[in-house]
Amino acid sequence: MKRIIIITGASSGIGREFARQIIYKRTFDELWLVARRQDRLEEVSAEIETTLKESLSDTKQKVRFFSADITGTDGMDFFSRLFQQETKDSGEFVIDTLINNAGFGTYGPFAETPLNRELEMINLNCTSLTGICGTALPYLAKGSSIINVSSLAAFSPLGNFAVYAATKAYVYSFSLALAAELADKGIHVMALCPGSVSTEFALVASNGARQEVKGGKSVVKLVAHALRCQKKGKKVALMALKWKVSAFLSHFVGKYFYARYTYLHEKRPYRQDR
Repeated sequence: MKRIIIITGASSGIGREFARQIIYKRTFDELWLVARRQDRLEEVSAEIETTLKESLSDTKQKVRFFSADITGTDGMDFFSRLFQQETKDSGEFVIDTLINNAGFGTYGPFAETPLNRELEMINLNCTSLTGICGTALPYLAKGSSIINVSSLAAFSPLGNFAVYAATKAYVYSFSLALAAELADKGIHVMALCPGSVSTEFALVASNGARQEVKGGKSVVKLVAHALRCQKKGKKVALMALKWKVSAFLSHFVGKYFYARYTYLHEKRPYRQDR
């Protein structure tokens, strides 16, 4: 039976790096890459296809990309149609790994950030991820895996990052509960919880005011760590020691105190206009 790997938010950053590395770690027939930016998808697809041909000259593995906006319930609808069409065209298939990476954040106090943008974030980070997981469930089997990209922000409410931290707390909680529910079926679910990583995240979150994160960890090392954790069957992936310490200490620091502290002392540059 055909085995498929699916990565959302695959055009850049963590999603793109997952595409580069997972082809060496999992057995699959097709790699599906999903994101909004067609040009970026074409680039990463061509890159992965070249890598497959050079490293495995006799491979029949394929890379397919889909340019789509999967915000809110659009993600669920998109994958429902895609899965039905795939079944019609090629018969039954199994999702080997589903990586829900699509998402974004916004810097700034809640009162000063565009409300529509915050609601869009909830729709992508939470609603879309939940809908895609639910739509994918019938196509998962023993040995399948889901990796939901949460964040270190999941462990405490954050001033100047209120909605983003809340969405990632949802992803973290949902992932652990789903892992418990699917364990008896042999389906692995893991929450990946990165802190600052060198990607385009800061550029998007600041609306162009901040180009990069100082001290951001390597996305290559992050994804390599995540795939090792996946292989070991871990439920949570935290790479850097300081991230682990921060997550541990979050259990002992008052939630309101920490939210107030970050609001007063961790102000990041951002533009209010979109």
